[in-house]
Amino acid sequence: MEKALPGPILQSILPLLNIYYLERIEETALKKGLSTQAIWRRLWDELMKTRPSSLESVTCWRAKFMEAFFSHVLRGTIDVSSDRRLCDQRFSPLLHSSRHVRQLTICNMLQGATELVAEPNRRVLETLASSLHTLKFRHLLFSDVAAQQSLRQLLHQLIHHGAVSQVSLYSWPVPESALFILILTMSAGFLQPGPGGPPCRLCGEASRGRAPSRDEGSLLLGSRRPRRDAAERCAAALMASRRKSEAKQTARGAPAARVTRRSTQESLTAGGTDPKREPLPPATSHEAPGTKRPPSAPATTSSASASSSTSSSKRAPASSAPQPKPLKRFKRAAGKKGARTRQGSGAESEDLYDFVFIVAGDKEDGEEMEIGEVACGALDGSDPSCLGLPALEASQRFRSISTLELFTVPLSTEAALTLCHLLSSWVSLESLTLSYNGLGSNIFRLLDSLRALSSQAGCRLRALHLSDLFSPLPILELTRAIVRALPLLRVLSIRVDHPSQRDNPAVPGNAGPPSHIIGDEEIPENCLEQLEMGFPRGAQPAPLLCSVLKASGSLQQLSLDSATFASPQDFGLVLQTLKEYNLALKRLSFHDMNLADCQSEVLFLLQNLTLQEITFSFCRLFEKRPAQFLPEMVAAMKGNSTLKGLRLPGNRLGNAGLLALADVFSEDSSSSLCQLDISSNCIKPDGLLEFAKRLERWGRGAFGHLRLFQNWLDQDAVTAREAIRRLRATCHVVSDSWDSSQAFADYVSTM
Repeated sequence: MEKALPGPILQSILPLLNIYYLERIEETALKKGLSTQAIWRRLWDELMKTRPSSLESVTCWRAKFMEAFFSHVLRGTIDVSSDRRLCDQRFSPLLHSSRHVRQLTICNMLQGATELVAEPNRRVLETLASSLHTLKFRHLLFSDVAAQQSLRQLLHQLIHHGAVSQVSLYSWPVPESALFILILTMSAGFLQPGPGGPPCRLCGEASRGRAPSRDEGSLLLGSRRPRRDAAERCAAALMASRRKSEAKQTARGAPAARVTRRSTQESLTAGGTDPKREPLPPATSHEAPGTKRPPSAPATTSSASASSSTSSSKRAPASSAPQPKPLKRFKRAAGKKGARTRQGSGAESEDLYDFVFIVAGDKEDGEEMEIGEVACGALDGSDPSCLGLPALEASQRFRSISTLELFTVPLSTEAALTLCHLLSSWVSLESLTLSYNGLGSNIFRLLDSLRALSSQAGCRLRALHLSDLFSPLPILELTRAIVRALPLLRVLSIRVDHPSQRDNPAVPGNAGPPSHIIGDEEIPENCLEQLEMGFPRGAQPAPLLCSVLKASGSLQQLSLDSATFASPQDFGLVLQTLKEYNLALKRLSFHDMNLADCQSEVLFLLQNLTLQEITFSFCRLFEKRPAQFLPEMVAAMKGNSTLKGLRLPGNRLGNAGLLALADVFSEDSSSSLCQLDISSNCIKPDGLLEFAKRLERWGRGAFGHLRLFQNWLDQDAVTAREAIRRLRATCHVVSDSWDSSQAFADYVSTM
């Protein structure tokens, strides 16, 4: 067991040490059984000057300090020469701290990416490739070509040849399409070669000594063109067709047309993916009322498509190439007329100005694209070759990540299309989080891609977290569709904040989802172990939820947030289904649900001998008949020997309710309750003190954890301290210094 350094010794050696020598003596200190954690904590307080979150449990202050130190040095937010404990000519700050970095965050305009791929920092990057596990992007802005090229090299080293297993993107209100697709394709294991980029030394070492097979050689060379994966070609085709539509200067409101395989293939050949050209925002399919669409051109045969691909090395003039019909005219920013062509770096700021206002203007008109009907991942489950693109299965792939998280990153049609196309064969992906991405009807493409992924041999996707403001499908139908598409899923968390349009039949033009997405047939048995659902307002059909529960025989944890049912009988139907079909259920949670009229159903749950933990959070349990309901509730709990945890935050329990609960721990009780949460229950110090005395009187041993957050304990601080002192002899108490008067004033001010 390690011992902390004595206080006098710590005070004497701390001013003499810098972090480099402190690192060198770490191994010797461990051999002597001494801990240097106090020194690193002291350095953190004095140099970082930030306090860790109360929810964060720091197990190693040395690793935490060195990881933060690396990030500050990389971004230039700390001056190592300002403190002699950080400055030493014989050590490199980045190299010295890189082996402790497990998580790296890249912000704004990709600061740090260029520095890491520079030749002087080659050893730093090699160390990061073996130590780094999580790569995060926050608040990204528009970046230039050089920064994207650096990021390409960085991702190739850290993901394809490194140990990074998780990529997370946070808060990107207006994603840059080229940059987003770059991050996405590299995370999926595809290399997107940049113009003039240095060759990868590790790729050369790996391929040295072996001749490429015939399939690999044809894949790499193709029709004498640089190799692109299918997702990149798909996005390039969409952007190229839009550029051509813009160049034609068609009047705003021109009728939309479907893009055929031939026109898209030839527009890809003529346009390509020039990284110096900034992609335009997604087109939409807004049409004037009464506009008729021309019939779509017939699809070409595979031989015609192949010949078009073979002859694409001879670039034809733009005027001679077949032009696709324009999808939609973009609104121009005020004072801007016509399309502007990029001619140099001096036009970048003006292009950025136009791009931002074009996006803002087009969002008023809608987000959907007609091209989605025939694009990759179409709703009818058509093959990706509908755009003349090869399937992803035929592409060479590098190592890919296992966890992808997108938080508050609005997905354009191109971005959603690329994501869905990559997901269809991303077999290494184990966890996917899509949070507030504005998917809209792209959710159908997502379901198609997840279904395709599930059919792949070796699919590892076991956790899906999906949340958004709106959904074209009601949440229970969406849940059924996901469970059907991914029968091997273990964890599903889904939340929709507002009702879908299908919940309101009065909405004109309310088209239903594709027939293969939803259906009345029974859901096949699945492997769900954890299901969390956050519902929008409005009553939910209990039979749909019951159908999901019946198919989830392995369910161990269920959480329902803001669920509303038409009657207590419907809620009882759900609970009866849980009892009959979910025999493995251990944890059950209800949050923000009005259960005041469901007291008999609550008693039914408390008598369930399979549940180990029940949560009623802000469920208004004691709003009606508290004098009669509390004794019945206590009696049910006293006879339940399997229930280990009960959480009752926000139910206005009060002093009387708390004293009634104390009887659960009496001598004649067979309850084995060891965790109790009574936060936000209007409990006063005198009631808490009496509760502690009753526990002492019955001589009950330590029963675990007691949570007391946000109660009225500040009304008598002396009594509250005495009550907590007595309780700590019985259990582990977690409380806070909450100002109830200020909270009440804040509540009144918002009324």
